[in-house]
Amino acid sequence: MRPEASVVQKLRQRLLAGESTPREIAAEALANANSNASRNVYLAQDREWTLREAERVRSLFPGSEKPPLFGLPVSLKDCFDLEGFKTTAGTKFYSEKNPPATADSALARRLREQGAIITGKTHLHPLAYGITGENRDFGDCLQPLEASLLTGGSTSGGAASVQEGSAVAAIGTDTGGSIRVPAALCGLAGYRASIGLAWERKLWGGGVHLSQTFDTLGWLFRDLRDGPRLAEGLFGLEATAEVSPRAKVGAVKGNFLRDCDSNVLLACEQCERQLAAAGAQIDRFAADEWEEGMSIYAPIQANEAAAIHAPHTGGDFSCFPPPISERLAWGASLGGDELQKQRARHAEFRARVDALFGRYDFLLLPCSPLCQLRAGADQTETRSRILRYTVPLSIAGTPVLSLPFAGGAGMQLVAPRGADRKLLAYAAKLN
Repeated sequence: MRPEASVVQKLRQRLLAGESTPREIAAEALANANSNASRNVYLAQDREWTLREAERVRSLFPGSEKPPLFGLPVSLKDCFDLEGFKTTAGTKFYSEKNPPATADSALARRLREQGAIITGKTHLHPLAYGITGENRDFGDCLQPLEASLLTGGSTSGGAASVQEGSAVAAIGTDTGGSIRVPAALCGLAGYRASIGLAWERKLWGGGVHLSQTFDTLGWLFRDLRDGPRLAEGLFGLEATAEVSPRAKVGAVKGNFLRDCDSNVLLACEQCERQLAAAGAQIDRFAADEWEEGMSIYAPIQANEAAAIHAPHTGGDFSCFPPPISERLAWGASLGGDELQKQRARHAEFRARVDALFGRYDFLLLPCSPLCQLRAGADQTETRSRILRYTVPLSIAGTPVLSLPFAGGAGMQLVAPRGADRKLLAYAAKLN
């Protein structure tokens, strides 16, 4: 059975009842910061600044009406500007090149307007261009609760901040799986918004993109019940009406799951049983056509990433660690004909996924075939293995929730593009 209230709900109850102040909540959170063995959950943090923010939030909203994120400690991925802090994008290159930001990014401004207390800027895989949380410049991000394990990435510090309790929710980006995978590996929930939603809400100003075609925003957090409130605070998505539990769910089956470890396969079975017990009708479908996803995604992503960073590097990407530097150089070398071909394939792929929602309300598959990434182990093949599971939904541009299961397994619950509220409401009712 779930606890009577989530961590976010309990904090909000304390704040609204006057039992705690935002400053007290912030101080409690800060006491847990950088507790992982690598001491690098945050790449930038200023305790006194955060405590002043808590006082500002309290004075800004003195009445009984409080915005959705009021008083909540929230961490910010270090690819978004925060006034007075450098934006490193997880690299020494930008740490040395960029001066402190003179204004908030649109995202940081939105968080502050909604009453959130930003606890600092978190670790990420360099340029958000990786899935493990390894980082040559700032050290690999280790899980606070298990020092032998990587968090996954690229929203590595965001996952660690929620796991350690220095934030109750973390802002992440998800291009190919950068919210979903660290959420799953760290036993958390993760919400990746529909493609375009952050653009519609004008939240990308002052943020460092990886690939504009695939970049999305979202949250890492603990309890699925908090998803609707967090989405309201970030995107202004009001909670939807009650969603029927009698959903039709298409679960990926067969050869696509061939490399899943035993714990992930167990999570698949547990999740299907849980959904069926809640009233869902489970059907299974083969996703063999999804195998081509990486061959579409990788060149578009690499070309756009190269175009973003070339003006700052003079086209020399050796300032970034391999294999990222090699991917960027490859992306820069791709011609217009090749990209046009891949964009046509992208549109066709997306249409095929769209067609599935003529049969199903939701789709279901693992976040990753692996439930653990061992620190210090060879992760050369990890990116391609994991992205085979996440990239198809990145290409489709769908909203996805990572549902946590024991041992680092996580399941992707997927809704049609634009059906974020329906997805969040449905998942919030799951036990």
